[in-house]
Formats: sequence, structure tokens, C-alpha cells
Amino acid sequence: MTTIDKYEYYQNSVQSPDVDAQFLQRVYTSLKGKEPQTLREDFCAAFALCCEWAKLGLDKKAIGIDLDEEPLAYGRKNYLKALAPSEQQRVTILSQDVLSPEMPHADIIAALNFSYYGFKTRPLLKQYFENCYKTLNEGGLLVLDCFGGPASMETNENESEYDDFSYFWDQDTFDPITNEGLFYIHYQPKGKKKIEKVFTYDWRLWGIPELKDLMEEVGFKKIHFYWEGTDDDGEGDGDYAKVTSGEICDSWVAYVVGEK
Repeated sequence: MTTIDKYEYYQNSVQSPDVDAQFLQRVYTSLKGKEPQTLREDFCAAFALCCEWAKLGLDKKAIGIDLDEEPLAYGRKNYLKALAPSEQQRVTILSQDVLSPEMPHADIIAALNFSYYGFKTRPLLKQYFENCYKTLNEGGLLVLDCFGGPASMETNENESEYDDFSYFWDQDTFDPITNEGLFYIHYQPKGKKKIEKVFTYDWRLWGIPELKDLMEEVGFKKIHFYWEGTDDDGEGDGDYAKVTSGEICDSWVAYVVGEK
């Protein structure tokens, strides 16, 4: 049976934590006129983003929160140890529920990789947003990513090829009554058999208007939107600009930023 380092594959196919860290710093600085210091990464898994944040400067502190000990252990072994000792001291990892009232405070709270989609009811998501609002420093930002478009409301599987493996994003189901769907990530090492369901996601797809309404409801004074640009082929280019309106496309990715 073929075995892979699933977190390494995930890092190489899904995440760009260095780019994400710079984006978060840029957004905060542009909105607040000063640099942020503390980042809290909720649902942090192997907390690669926390480690990249610590690299940005001597004043940068990162806190990773997750309940799953497996990715936390992987991050400690593979990402945290790769940092300089002074950087390691500025990364704190907690095995904790993001709904806990005792969450640490931060300038930025980031819930990325659509992780909060696991909250399937409005009361539960509102509870999370309320907790974020309470534990943000004054003027702090809650940063969420989200996706949508007609392609997210139908079953499909997309393949992306990398040097030594292929990555498959598989939307297996979608229920238009609940906006819930099952999603899988498959990997196929070059020249080997495809490994099915390496990661599984059981999500409710939250729309931007729903997120905005809930954020305003719990007290966020301003909501900002960052929309991904497109390259010459009409595909997403990974560059996000602040916008007041989106555009019609089969699939899109955006950031929603709540300002305390």
C-alpha cells in the first residue's frame, strides 16, 4: 500500500502560508495604519501559518488553536523545529476549542482554509463570531476565507498536477436546501495508484451576505471584502484586492474581514 506524508502534500498543494502571513500583515497595516503583532490562527492544524508569521519580525507572536492533536504534533515536529530558537519562543500552540471563553487575545484572528464551514448552524457560527469579537484586541481583525459560485453547487472533481504528484479536489455532494456538501482531497504520487479521501470535509457553504450579517450582528463595525484577480486564462491568480462588489464566475475565492 502506498503511503504518503499527507501534511507535506497538503502544504505543497493547498497552502501558501508565507503568502498568507504577508497578506494578513498587509491588510491589517492598510486598514489600521500600523503593523499587527499578535496573530491567532484558529483551526490551525499543523500551524504552518503561525510559523511563517513568527518569521516576519521580532515583534511578531503567533498562537495556534486546534482540537486535533495529530496535526499539532506534526507541526511541532516538522514546522516549529525548523524555526530559529527566537522564533520558536514566539509561537504558542494550544489544544483547545475555539468556542472556549478563555481564548487568548490577538490583533488578528484568522480562520482560513474554510475551516469554520464546519459550523453548520447560524447560532453556532454566531457564537464563534461573538467569541472572536470578545477576544480581539481593540481595532483587531477577524479574517475568513470563503468560496462559491455555480461550480460549488454541483458534483465535480478537479485535478492539479505537481512535479511528483497530482492533487484532486472532489466535491462529492451538495444539498441546495441546507447548502451542505461533502468534499474530499485525493492524491496520486507519480507513477503510483491514486490514494482516495486523504482528507474529508463535511461543510456548510456560507455565503458572503450571511457572513457579513452575522459579523455586524455581533458588533463588528466595518466589513471588508478582498476578491481574487484572474490571469490571462481566466483562472484565479492568487492576488486579492479590496472591493465593494464581486463578479460573476463559475467559482471564486474571497476574504471577508471584520474590523472591531
